Amino acid sequence: MFHVVLVHPQIPPNTGTIGRLCVNTDTQLHIIKPIGFDLSEKAVRRAGLDYWKQLDPQVWESLEDFLSVHTDHSRFFFATTKTDRPYFDVRFKPGDYLFFGSETEGLPTSLMELNPAHKITIPMSPRGRSLNLSVAVGIVLYEAIRQNYREGFWES
Repeated sequence: MFHVVLVHPQIPPNTGTIGRLCVNTDTQLHIIKPIGFDLSEKAVRRAGLDYWKQLDPQVWESLEDFLSVHTDHSRFFFATTKTDRPYFDVRFKPGDYLFFGSETEGLPTSLMELNPAHKITIPMSPRGRSLNLSVAVGIVLYEAIRQNYREGFWES
């Protein structure tokens, strides 16, 4: 199982879509407060459709709370535009934590400094500056699954 960690998400439909993605990939979703909306908000449920009730996201009061429980940072990967290392150059393993920042601010620099060698990016043309958060999560998560896919992947 992989872990998707959303740090301070701001847009409910993105979080709902990511929740649906996590249910369909048997991925644990972690949501780090503060967030820009109420998790019970209709927009999140609508974007997640009937999947939201199957999700059981882990909601953390703060980044500090999350990090106090998850002290091994060796398998943390940080999606950011502040690196040249493409996500497909990484060898992902089940159990990895894939971090994504808010739609407006990205990930805190202090968080990425916990393991700066694990900053990853999704290559884009010079005309683009960023991708939609739910699209970015899908791209990186499915690469991690592709690298580890085998018959019975979700049964193990």
